[in-house]
Amino acid sequence: MFDIEYKGGNTVTITTKKSKLVTDPKLSLVGLKDLDTKGAVQLATEARFVTAGSDTLLSLEGPGEYEVGDFSIRGIAAERHIDTEADPKISTMYRIEVGDVRLALIGNIKGKLSEDQLESLGVIDLVIVPVGGGGYTLDAVSATHLVRDIDAKLVIPIHYADKALKYEVPQDDLSLFVSEFGGTVENVGTKFKVKSASSLPLTQTIFELQRS
Repeated sequence: MFDIEYKGGNTVTITTKKSKLVTDPKLSLVGLKDLDTKGAVQLATEARFVTAGSDTLLSLEGPGEYEVGDFSIRGIAAERHIDTEADPKISTMYRIEVGDVRLALIGNIKGKLSEDQLESLGVIDLVIVPVGGGGYTLDAVSATHLVRDIDAKLVIPIHYADKALKYEVPQDDLSLFVSEFGGTVENVGTKFKVKSASSLPLTQTIFELQRS
C-alpha cells in the first residue's frame, strides 16, 4: 500500500509505511518552496530539478537500476522536447515498482518513444505525465498518444495550469487533456491511496489529484 500526492509542476511524492520518494522537488522553479527531501529518495527527470538537501536518503538523476527501500527503480534516458536527435539525452523517465504496482514517471520529453524505450518501461499500470503543453511539456494530444503507446489505461496528469504557480510559459488547463484522453475521471482529492494492482480500475481512467 502506498500514497501518491501532487505538489505542483512535476513534483509528486510516493509514500509507503517505510519509504518515501520525491520527484523533481525543486518547486522554487515554479514559485513555491522547494520540497523537503529529508529521509527520502529524490528522483529527478532532469538535473535542474534536483535540490541540495543534505538529509536526502539518495538522489537519483539518470539512467540505471536502483533498489532502495520499498522501491525498485529503472531510469531510462529520454530526449527533451526542445532537443534534436544530435543532442545528448539529458532527461530521464522512470519505471517505479512499489509492491505489485508498476508506475511510469514521464518528464518534459518528446511525445514519441522508441521501441527500446518502450521495452525498457515494460508493462505499466499507471503513468504520471505532464500535460500542460505550451512548448514546455507534452500537450494534451502528445500526452494521450504517449500513454497509449505505453499501453497504460490509468494516468495521473500533472504540470497543467494553476494560478498559484509561476510557470515559464502558460500551461493548458487540465480539461484539455481530460477531453482528449477520454475515459472515466476520478477526483481522488489530495491523496491517492493505492492498495495493490488488483485494486486499480480495469478501464481507461484519469485520476485527478488536487495539489496538496
